[in-house]
Amino acid sequence: MTNQKAPLRARLGRAARDPDEGRLAGPGQLRTTDLGLDADGDVGLSLAEYAVEHGLRPSAARPSIPAYLRQLRTRAQFIVAFATARNIAMYTEARLGQLWQVLTPLLNAGVYFLIFGLLLKINRGVPNYLGFVVAGVFIFNFTQRSVISTSSVMTDSLELIRALHFPRASLPLAYVMIEFQQMLLSIVVLVPILLLTGERLTWYWLLAIPALLLQTVFNVGIGLFAARLGSQVNDFSQLLPFLMRTWLYASGVIFSIPTVSTNSKVVALLELNPAALYITLTRNALMITQRESAPGSKQYSKAQCTEWHKLGHAANAPHKYQFDSAYCHYVGANPAHFWYYAIGWAAIALVIGFWYFWRAETRYGRG
Repeated sequence: MTNQKAPLRARLGRAARDPDEGRLAGPGQLRTTDLGLDADGDVGLSLAEYAVEHGLRPSAARPSIPAYLRQLRTRAQFIVAFATARNIAMYTEARLGQLWQVLTPLLNAGVYFLIFGLLLKINRGVPNYLGFVVAGVFIFNFTQRSVISTSSVMTDSLELIRALHFPRASLPLAYVMIEFQQMLLSIVVLVPILLLTGERLTWYWLLAIPALLLQTVFNVGIGLFAARLGSQVNDFSQLLPFLMRTWLYASGVIFSIPTVSTNSKVVALLELNPAALYITLTRNALMITQRESAPGSKQYSKAQCTEWHKLGHAANAPHKYQFDSAYCHYVGANPAHFWYYAIGWAAIALVIGFWYFWRAETRYGRG
């Protein structure tokens, strides 16, 4: 067998004696001297053994998880720059430009408040219903847009995937970063709305930071999961809007979960929904009316609790009775454990979503 590791001078000398030495083979072919044919013409070295001997590896091989994470870390600047560029270019052709990043969530909140708050006058005993609805819409919108945008990112980026070699997880991560930047703009709008509707600035507002960061980690996990699922199931993008709308109505965006039912199992099931958890934690941080009206936040009073069920829980409950819910027993999951549940959902979503996406790393870009 020809020694491929011999010095260049020796190999050039052999080329003068062997006409096949140094000759290029066609694409996808190897010369007989490379395979090491013996005197009988039998192959003395398999292609796999040849590749191992010469340190060759498949160009599209899936890296190990530690190596993959290192590749993503080296591309952190690309992910942020890509997200920022997409955000800037998103509304460049619109007359109002970047203002739509703020107007979009604001208009969504306005629609829900117009329908449920003004036309139907349904507040279900929720104090500061305008702030309640706007906060719920803004926070849920962050998760909703993250899932929808990442579900089609792999199919929409086929040309980029086929042209360049990079960890494919960079794309869904960048799109979650886009939604994170837009969520920050939504918070800028949310703060004056809450202050104008009677909320007060307190130290509790700082708790909104870890709540939103946990939600971001959760969004990354389900974004990775949705990215792979959307790349393999064409009908997923058609079904997704209906799933997200159902999720919205089950997450307490337009109603208060602790007061929606007296069945503790139903309330606990709704409260442990991850979207509802992040909405509740952020609302409790930013809205003193939510903390003061939460069932169980004050010593139980049968008279005031009964009064709330009669007057404060009505669809158009008078404001003076809306805080009487605090004198009722709490029904549902333990609020003291909400932070643990939120951390658990973020960790589970990230681990499962990353593993599920990484398993198909070599399949993206095949169309």
